[in-house]
Amino acid sequence: MDISDKNKYLAVAILVGGKSTRFGSDKGLFEFRGKHLISYQLETLADLRKNIFIVANSTEQLRIYFDAINLENITGFIMDEPEILNDKNLRTPMLGMYSVFKELTKLNYDKVLILSCDLPFIKNEVLSLIFDKAEGHDCVIPRWDNDYLEPLFAIYPVKKALIATEYCLKNKLYKLTNILQDDWKTNYLSIERQIKQIDPNLISLANINEISDLEYFNS
Repeated sequence: MDISDKNKYLAVAILVGGKSTRFGSDKGLFEFRGKHLISYQLETLADLRKNIFIVANSTEQLRIYFDAINLENITGFIMDEPEILNDKNLRTPMLGMYSVFKELTKLNYDKVLILSCDLPFIKNEVLSLIFDKAEGHDCVIPRWDNDYLEPLFAIYPVKKALIATEYCLKNKLYKLTNILQDDWKTNYLSIERQIKQIDPNLISLANINEISDLEYFNS
């Protein structure tokens, strides 16, 4: 897909390269009700007309996704760049994020919504809210009342986050919230008072960590 004629203000990057240890297989490609889990995300995102990138951990995984999913709404694929790591076998979502920021910096994007593939049932209304709240801010990140943050459902400033993730990886600071910087203009989106108003059961934030977690959605 030619991305030169599309809005580069804000892209979406879906991370699919996690270990899925508890789940037992690639979460994004697990079939649920006749569709891959990632297809639920892609169908919802397609309605919002954003450039979408899939972020894989290897050439092999990239090829599997390329063959398995509908590419109609996919702008491109990004592969993890483990060269920055001292331990080339380390698997951390921060590496996927760094790879996104590096590639989207080259492509001149301003911001990106980083989204984990284990949040398949995101609602259109919640996505619209987080996109709207990005206006005038560097970063938008959902926050619970106990101050827990959702760094894998957040908007980041591409160029600034590239600098932050590179520093964190080189210094072995793998906690994702280490990416956030004090000098960023960050909009902390209240989950209980803002997101829950339009998604009462917080389906958009329902992590699928084990196959049994899908039982709720069969009811």
